[in-house]
Amino acid sequence: MHGRWAPHPERPSETRQVPARDPPGNSAPHRAAPHHRPPTRRRPVVPSSRSSPPPDAPRACPFRPPRRALGSRPYEPYAPRRTDRVVRSPVRTSPCPPRRTHLHRSGDTHPMAKKRRPQTKGPQTKAASPQAADGRIPVVGARESCPCGSGRRYKACHGRAAVQAATELVHRPFEGLPGEADWVALRELVPAATIELTLKGGLPEGVPSVTLATVLPMAWPALRRDNGAVLLGLQNDTASGDLSRDLADTLQRALEAEPGTPVPAGRAATDGPRLQDLLDPEGPFEPNVHTGFEFWVENAENATGDVAASLDRANAAAIPTARLSGVEAAYWCETPEKNHLRWVMTHPEEQLLDALARLHAAGTSSLGDGTRLVGSFRAHGLTVPVWDLPSDMRAEDTEKPAAAFAERLATALADTSPLTGDERRARSGLTSRQITLN
Repeated sequence: MHGRWAPHPERPSETRQVPARDPPGNSAPHRAAPHHRPPTRRRPVVPSSRSSPPPDAPRACPFRPPRRALGSRPYEPYAPRRTDRVVRSPVRTSPCPPRRTHLHRSGDTHPMAKKRRPQTKGPQTKAASPQAADGRIPVVGARESCPCGSGRRYKACHGRAAVQAATELVHRPFEGLPGEADWVALRELVPAATIELTLKGGLPEGVPSVTLATVLPMAWPALRRDNGAVLLGLQNDTASGDLSRDLADTLQRALEAEPGTPVPAGRAATDGPRLQDLLDPEGPFEPNVHTGFEFWVENAENATGDVAASLDRANAAAIPTARLSGVEAAYWCETPEKNHLRWVMTHPEEQLLDALARLHAAGTSSLGDGTRLVGSFRAHGLTVPVWDLPSDMRAEDTEKPAAAFAERLATALADTSPLTGDERRARSGLTSRQITLN
C-alpha cells in the first residue's frame, strides 16, 4: 500500500497523498522512510484593480510557474509595480581639484593658468630684413620667417598673396593676344613649332630676336644663345594658375640673362606683368611648324656626336604635324592607325556645341568620305573639335573639306532657333565625349 488521499489540514478544498505507515513492530528495513517536507506557506497576494486579471481571463497552466509581471518579485503573480525605489545617478568627480581662487591675490598667477609671452611696452624695432633695393620682398619658403621683419611666417604675411595667386586659375590666359588659338595649339597639341615675337617698344640692346618655341632641350623655361637671341619655351610646368604671368616673368629674366646660359624656373610676382603687357598686339604672328627639333641649335646640319644623337631621339618621338593654311588654328597630325584633324576655335563653347550638334544631326559634320567628328577637347578656355581621317588623307587633302566645313559652321552659328530632339541627342553625345586638357 503506497498511501491514501486525505483532506489537506490547512486548505480543506484540496487533498494530498498521505504516505502509508508500516504496522507496529515491523520496521521494514527493506524500504527507506519516505521523504516528508512540511507544506510551505505562500505569501498572500494583495488584490489590486491595476494588477488583478479580469474575471474571464483564462486560468494559468498548473504545471508551469506563474508569469512574472514587469517589476514584480519572484513568484508574485500580478504584483503591483514598486514605486518606492529611488534611482540615483552616479556622481561625477572631476579629475582636477576645484580652483581655489581665494588663495591667490588679484596680482598673482594661478599655477594651472596658461603662460603668456611677456609684452614689452616700449616701441618694437624690426630686425634687419633682406629687402631688395627697389623695396620688393624676396620670395622665401612658405614656413620661413617673412623677410619684411614682421616675425610671422612668409605664408601668413607677404606670401599670402602668392599662395592665392598660385591657386587661382585663369581660364583663358592667352585672351587678348594675337593668335590666341595658335597659342593654345602650340601649348597642348603641336610638338615642334616656333613663332617670332614682337615686343612693345622694340627689342633691348644685345637681343637680336625673341622666339617662342614649343619645347626646349632639357625642358628649360628659356634659353639665351651665344649671340644674345632668346628662346622662350611654352610647354613647361608653371608655378601659378596664370600661365601668361609666368611666361612673362620667364621672358623678362631671359632678356637679362648672360648670353649662352639657360634660364631656370622661378616664381612670378603676383603683381608682375603678363604677356599682354609685354607683346605688341599689332605685331606679326605666324606659326612655323617643324618636322623636328633642329631649331634647338645653330647650324644643326653640322651637329655631330652627342648633339646629333639627342636630336635624332627627339625627332623620332615627335608626331608629324602640319598647319592648314586655308583656316585658322587647324592642325593635321599623322598617327600609326589613323590621321586626325584638331581645330582650335575661339567661339563661345555653348554656341559652338549647338552649331556642331545641328551639323551632326543633319549629317554634315564630317570632312568627306571616311571622316568622322569624334569629339572635342577643352583647353585654356577654348574648344578643340577633333576628326578622324583615313590614313591616306594627307594635310593638303584636308584643305578643301576644312574650308567647306568652315562655311557650314558659320551658317550654323548664326542659327539661334531652339534645338530639335535629334539635335539635342547629338549635342549630348558630343558633350559626353569632351575631354578637358587644362
